[in-house]
Amino acid sequence: MPTTSQRSPTTGLLLGLIITLAAVVAYSFYITVQLSGLRKLQSEMVDRNRRDSLELLRVQNDLNSVGLAMRDMLDASEPYPLTSWSAQFERIQEDLDVAMRLEEQLGGANRTQEQRDYLSHSVAQFWDAVHRMFRLAADGKDAEAREQIRLTLQARQESLSTAVSRLLVQNNEGEEQAAGRIANIYNGVQRQLYLFLGATLIAIVLTSLYLIRTNRIIFARLAALSEQRSDLAQKLISTQESTLRHISRELHDEFGQVLTAIGSLLGRAGNHLPEGSKVREEVQEVREIAQSTLDNIRSLSQALHPVLLEEAGLVSTLDWYIPTVERQTGLVLHYQKSGTVFPLEGGASVHVYRVLQEALNNVSRHSGAKEAWVRLNFSEDALELEVEDHGKGIVAGKNGRGIGLVAMRERAEIIGGTLELLQPANGGTTVRLRIERQKVESHGS
Repeated sequence: MPTTSQRSPTTGLLLGLIITLAAVVAYSFYITVQLSGLRKLQSEMVDRNRRDSLELLRVQNDLNSVGLAMRDMLDASEPYPLTSWSAQFERIQEDLDVAMRLEEQLGGANRTQEQRDYLSHSVAQFWDAVHRMFRLAADGKDAEAREQIRLTLQARQESLSTAVSRLLVQNNEGEEQAAGRIANIYNGVQRQLYLFLGATLIAIVLTSLYLIRTNRIIFARLAALSEQRSDLAQKLISTQESTLRHISRELHDEFGQVLTAIGSLLGRAGNHLPEGSKVREEVQEVREIAQSTLDNIRSLSQALHPVLLEEAGLVSTLDWYIPTVERQTGLVLHYQKSGTVFPLEGGASVHVYRVLQEALNNVSRHSGAKEAWVRLNFSEDALELEVEDHGKGIVAGKNGRGIGLVAMRERAEIIGGTLELLQPANGGTTVRLRIERQKVESHGS
């Protein structure tokens, strides 16, 4: 029986495009002539007015920033001296001066001389008052400086904001007048465009509906595949953890107990042999081999699934794991902990541990770096884990989609967290895992 496949939308879309382009080309000459005057009007009035409004908004934003800064300066709980705000005010003044010059060039024709003089003089007086306030603060007269902020600066700032708002309103009114003139031009053209637009819109609607229907089918399939992939990845991770936990326990319990018993039996057997005998030395050698094997099995068991995660928690496990990685890989790891530790749910601890494990593996194998920084921060509302190195960094499209990174993202998603790959200022890679506290905190006894 022959199989059927989803027909490509290319043919239908191409046909709709040809029809639309043919209609547009047929009417383009007429549109060009009619819109030439409109373009001139827009460039001379509307665009200039809009650019002037943007500069006024920039001025208003600078004034608002000044207002917020003054509010913070009056806050009694603010730990910083008033003079520490001088740099911020200087930056705002520079930006405000630039914006005022540009605004004067753009809006000069629409302003009366009185408006221009008032705005420029008000700004100059305001900054003179600001400088006097900072001089008072520099002389140690904080109380007088704050009094000047309350009585003078805030009033001047509000007055300037009001003046700028009026200019914005005036610009809006000018834009409305220009829009009226543009509307008249459009009305003349519109009467002749109805039939043309009707046919064109019908072609566009039909093409769009066809495209929407096709895209809905495609995206529905993609969403289903994405959901299946995510479910499969989470099941694989869950199965992997279950398998590693089982193997770890088998190694620790079964093989560990067997080797412990062998070592004990060899010890007792050696005690019954004469001192200095060849057999006793060989028994002791075998006992040491058994003990070494037992230590290796315990290390392997911890690497597969650290029992410390269940017994002592994440922090204690990382205190053990990070020095172990240093010994095994030769990396120099700078481990920093901060915040008040809160207990994590067992499954969340495992996923955080695995993310750290994979991140350090990437540093060791791919980055070429000799040292890395591990930061674990317990804040009031979240847990953050960062692994930073100054090596080669993530290459987009190559190792940015490796299976290890995919697994880390899936683990972050399982516990309701986010995983980011950032580039530090010194180069390299920073892997940042952030999880909301309420999603992973253990409330058990």
